[in-house]
Amino acid sequence: MDLNLMIRRIKELPAYPRAGMIATHLGIVRGHSLNGDAVKKMEVSFDRSIIDNIISETKQIDGIIEVLVDFQEGVLEIGDEVMAVVVAGDTRAHVFPALMHAVDRMKSEATKKREIY
Repeated sequence: MDLNLMIRRIKELPAYPRAGMIATHLGIVRGHSLNGDAVKKMEVSFDRSIIDNIISETKQIDGIIEVLVDFQEGVLEIGDEVMAVVVAGDTRAHVFPALMHAVDRMKSEATKKREIY
């Protein structure tokens, strides 16, 4: 996962001059679960077709120019990168909500994870 490469891809788009902002999300494996238990590893899988639909829908939001997603599946170690999302658009009023909406939906609809204790 390379956020810099993803951002360079956006900068090469013909629509890039319309962008006023690029926002990113980089999810990593935490060392503790939300309830505080120590986590040793995490097993993760993604449904690419659902992610593709979320990307398409997010691109329809007013002011959004591009949405790129990369993810890593399998058994991951603490600190490993899980998912990167890059959203480019005209203003932060459009980009931040679009990024949060896309990430939240990907996590709830397209991600299966199991923490290993």
